[in-house]
Amino acid sequence: MLYDPTAPLPGATPGPASKLEGLAGKVVGFIDNAKPNFNHLVDDLAELLTSRYHVAAVVKRRKPAASVPAPADMVAELAERCDVVITGSGD
Repeated sequence: MLYDPTAPLPGATPGPASKLEGLAGKVVGFIDNAKPNFNHLVDDLAELLTSRYHVAAVVKRRKPAASVPAPADMVAELAERCDVVITGSGD
């Protein structure tokens, strides 16, 4: 399931989000927004998620630039491979 955090259009009703019951054995994805230092944060988070929460794998992808959306093929790949995807910002 993909959760889009953008504000809904007037009159739109957001769909239900599925709840993730823990991280053990799950695949966590990260979308790097291409700003400086986010990659360092993701590396640390990946280590923490693996060692403390026993995630099966971490998938990291980087957008071409902070000012553009993630490419559709990147979103499709992460939606297929990951149980949860986190996008972030650095600086």
